[in-house]
Amino acid sequence: MKVIVAGMPKTGTKTMGAVLALLGYEVYDWMENFYYLGDDWLKIKEEGGNISDFRRMYKNVDAVVDSPACMYWEELTEAFPEAKVILTLRDENKWYQSIVRQVESLSNDLIMKCLLAFTPMGWKCLTYRKFALGLLGNRNYWPWSRVTLFNEETMRRMFRKHNDSVLTRAPKDRLLVYRVNEGWEPLCKFLDVEKPKGIPFPHKNKGASVIKELLKENAVMKIAERQLYTSFAMMLLVFAMAIVYFFSFFRIF
Repeated sequence: MKVIVAGMPKTGTKTMGAVLALLGYEVYDWMENFYYLGDDWLKIKEEGGNISDFRRMYKNVDAVVDSPACMYWEELTEAFPEAKVILTLRDENKWYQSIVRQVESLSNDLIMKCLLAFTPMGWKCLTYRKFALGLLGNRNYWPWSRVTLFNEETMRRMFRKHNDSVLTRAPKDRLLVYRVNEGWEPLCKFLDVEKPKGIPFPHKNKGASVIKELLKENAVMKIAERQLYTSFAMMLLVFAMAIVYFFSFFRIF
């Protein structure tokens, strides 16, 4: 592990994932965490974990962003003492408006509901429900019922508490406090890598567009899409067989 992005969701984490990938890092966002490491994270949530668990889980991963890694940023820094920590920040009012808009978007997205309900990837990602309350103060009842939020004060308090914890507890010599609108320069300097030539700084998940972007670009989501097609094909096959059986039954009698 080389980079731990400790910022909360909707502080530019999708952008950070894209940026780090462009810089050559193997990045685990929430999709990769729950698809490849869902069982490990569930065990950590219910029974606790230790440094050896995190070292095993991320031995071939360069960077982590978003949930659940941001919740365990301190444990990850203990497991990987050479890793650099990036706290992505955002104006609190804009963050709150954005997180509510994202939750609303996910609650109403039919594709996301189907992926969660009818694919193995989706079932693993539903593990996120066990983390949502501790991360944002909300209860997540996906896939079919709506996500219900706690009150605004609770979410804002959790946002401030998380940021203050990173600012006060992260090793100062390995910490970058960063806003994605700062672009390549401070990030590349902190990571000691060359700024990509001719590549504009990406900005992902604008206007809660994450599902469309992920279906186009993310390998795990593409796997889930194929799984969804397979599930629908199997359901159609079962339905067709049931129709054939139904009419055959009545012809007999």
